[in-house]
Amino acid sequence: MDLEEDIPPNHLVRVVNAAINRLDDAIFESAYPGGGRDSYHPKMLAKVIIYAYTQRIYSSRQIAKAVRENIMFMWIAGRQRPDFRTINRFRSERMKNVLEAIFTTVLQFLVEENYVKLEHYFLDGTKIEANANRYTFVWGKAVVKHKAKLQEKVQTLFATIEEAQQQEEHELAAQDLAVLGETSSLTSEKLASAVQQLETRLQENPKDKPLKKAVRILRKDLLPRLQKYEVQQEILEDRNSYSKTDTDATFMRMKEDHMRNGQLKPGYNVQIGTENQFIIGYSLHQRPTDTRCLKPHLEKVKATLGKLPGTVIADAGYGGEENYAYLESEQLEAVVKYSTYHKEKTRTWQKDISKIDNWQYDEAEDTWTCAAGRKLIFRYESKETTEGGFEIRKRHYRSESCEGCPLKASCTKAKGNREISVSLRYLRYKQHARERLRSEEGYALSVRRMIEPESVFGQMKNNRGFRRFLLRGLPKVSLEVGWLSLAHNLLKKAAVDQKQAMTAKG
Repeated sequence: MDLEEDIPPNHLVRVVNAAINRLDDAIFESAYPGGGRDSYHPKMLAKVIIYAYTQRIYSSRQIAKAVRENIMFMWIAGRQRPDFRTINRFRSERMKNVLEAIFTTVLQFLVEENYVKLEHYFLDGTKIEANANRYTFVWGKAVVKHKAKLQEKVQTLFATIEEAQQQEEHELAAQDLAVLGETSSLTSEKLASAVQQLETRLQENPKDKPLKKAVRILRKDLLPRLQKYEVQQEILEDRNSYSKTDTDATFMRMKEDHMRNGQLKPGYNVQIGTENQFIIGYSLHQRPTDTRCLKPHLEKVKATLGKLPGTVIADAGYGGEENYAYLESEQLEAVVKYSTYHKEKTRTWQKDISKIDNWQYDEAEDTWTCAAGRKLIFRYESKETTEGGFEIRKRHYRSESCEGCPLKASCTKAKGNREISVSLRYLRYKQHARERLRSEEGYALSVRRMIEPESVFGQMKNNRGFRRFLLRGLPKVSLEVGWLSLAHNLLKKAAVDQKQAMTAKG
């Protein structure tokens, strides 16, 4: 039976087949070093997985079942029947160094055929739940607190041993304490060395019951716990939590709240950039907020595409001083809101005399004039360093005198004179962003942003039902996002082609 006859000319499966057939076979060479029995052709497996993702089929077992039973899958697989292990191994292991090259090549095809122009980059993020138990959490602050208490117990225990010994043994106990060092610098290696010395002393005097009890507590309880806390801190790095089931997942607040109590769930922050609702770039992050994801995301896109689109459009979640400085250094036109952009338009904000946005700044004298007409004089400059290593310089000003000011109650709750701290560079960035957003082109782009990445996330999570990852670990989950992005782009291409064909007929 010829399956070709049962597939319509403009069917999605033909779009996937044609797109993957255009790829150069050399792209897959690094995934197949050679040796062993003959393998399935990587293009065939890639077609099967991408088409499965467009059909809301994500399980490797369900994909293998579709290859046996579904005509479209039979056709695109060439009547071959790879089992679920082969499909999963190809998806999560063989393609780890190849998938981005495939995504970039397919994107180049879209650029050549004028589906995208790489002029505008609409950036946004969403949180997707990890394939992890929701209740096997480890909190960073709890680990630090428990480790500090354990270190105090160790010091107390060694002090007790020293008191229990006779005068001639004081020096030996002091040596053990010296090995431990300060409480804050106590490590499992130091504690293991001290326990070993105590065990040597116990062999010399096996009837010493206090020492025997202390060694047992250290060996069976305190040392293993300290080692466990150190492993947990190593996994956490600079995060505040992780799941024991998937240690790369961080606990985040999701919109899908099944218990309706604001429960945190393990997940990943997926960042994508779109144009014409095609995904131009994607990245995966372990941070719940979008602010610190902009720079690593754009760096990844730059490394993948070789350049960045000329204009970046994003919402207020990305509007920090560090991000504005990065966009300026990359010579990118930014249409990025800051946190108070919409509040500044309200009448309440504009009449609030406590806001320095409603004050006047004299650049020549470096002074601020408040609503009452009193000047705030520069006092000193301070520096703050963000987690990303960016330096923020703040200038501090103080009023000459607020005594007798009739507006003081509305201006500040401080008993003394009014003080403010300002980053002049951030004010400059905000002014530039304000002008860009209020321009005709900037306003049009900011409105268009609402239907760009948001629509793509809606397609993924609602229409195609992808609300939870199937794989575990940052590398494998990143691959899943890559497969999703590829499937979305080809699905979007098929929809655009179909719409154009209907328009031509009509």
